[in-house]
Amino acid sequence: MPEQARQHEAWLRQSLIPGIGDGALRRLLEAFGSPDVVLAATRAQLSCCLTPKQIDALQAGPDTALLAETLAWLAEPGHHLITLLDEDYPPLLREIADPPVLLYGKGQRRLLAQNALAIVGSRNATPQGEANAQMFAEALSGAGLTIISGLALGIDAAAHRGGLRGMGSTIAVVGTGLDRVYPARNKALAHEIAEHGLILSEFTLGTVSAPGHFPKRNRIIAGLSRAVLVVEAALGSGSLITARQALEAGREVLAIPGSIHSALAKGCHALIKQGAKLVESAQDIVEELAWPVMPVPSAQTDKPDESSEPLLVHLGHDPVNIDTLAARCGLTVETLSAKLLTLELEGRVAQLPGNRYQRLT
Repeated sequence: MPEQARQHEAWLRQSLIPGIGDGALRRLLEAFGSPDVVLAATRAQLSCCLTPKQIDALQAGPDTALLAETLAWLAEPGHHLITLLDEDYPPLLREIADPPVLLYGKGQRRLLAQNALAIVGSRNATPQGEANAQMFAEALSGAGLTIISGLALGIDAAAHRGGLRGMGSTIAVVGTGLDRVYPARNKALAHEIAEHGLILSEFTLGTVSAPGHFPKRNRIIAGLSRAVLVVEAALGSGSLITARQALEAGREVLAIPGSIHSALAKGCHALIKQGAKLVESAQDIVEELAWPVMPVPSAQTDKPDESSEPLLVHLGHDPVNIDTLAARCGLTVETLSAKLLTLELEGRVAQLPGNRYQRLT
């Protein structure tokens, strides 16, 4: 057996044991130094770190089918096993209170060495929120930062798409095994990230999505990143958990403000009240954090002229229903609907649930 495969098997013979979590694995590494030494230890020696039941499980070994399946998966090009003892294990992640002992990776492992920024937010994002996430991610990736998020719908997906458009690329941290994609709607995006970026998980192959997996995933997102940017978040959003974990790990937290009428802005506003940096541009982030990156690409200056379409002035920047908008601009609903459809096709306006519209430019 090749040496790398042998090392992989030694790690897996411990990590695939039900009932032996990261805490026990870290204790074993501290006591014995390597997985090879752990596997050669006697029952009496193992008792310093494991309960009798855990020792029984370790000595019985993992499920042989799962072990063989995982070794075969790791043998495929672009598939990785990243362990706490590897030289390229991310130093920032090693600093958190409970770093994962082992990560599965799919894609460009070199991205682990780059400065990274997490971009997180609501799954039920507004079109403007998604546009902001993609715009910030693209600009910062263009400056050399790797964009990290969680492959969820909404802000996460938009951030990954933006990250892929720059040289910094993107890392997706997921809450399932890497042989699965959740949510299924992001399957094409996941394949693109695996090819040009990196997907990471601490969960074994075959692991399905479960609510308890996402806080664990979020701590890795925060741990890998030098700072966390929250784009849109309601007060109960899971992205606020990521922000809290980032603060606990000593990372910077930044937030984009929104409309005072939007529930999806209240989480960001709460973070800003608590000391998060309010940002309005990618350049704000670079200046605040003083990272050694390339200049942020300039935003396009050829924005649509409002004078050419006065309806944009009446629309403003907050979502508005069509009846209110009709009263503002003095048009019939029928005429207004036709104008809004044209603007929607031009990518300047988005229709929201409840027959509401939001300006995008």
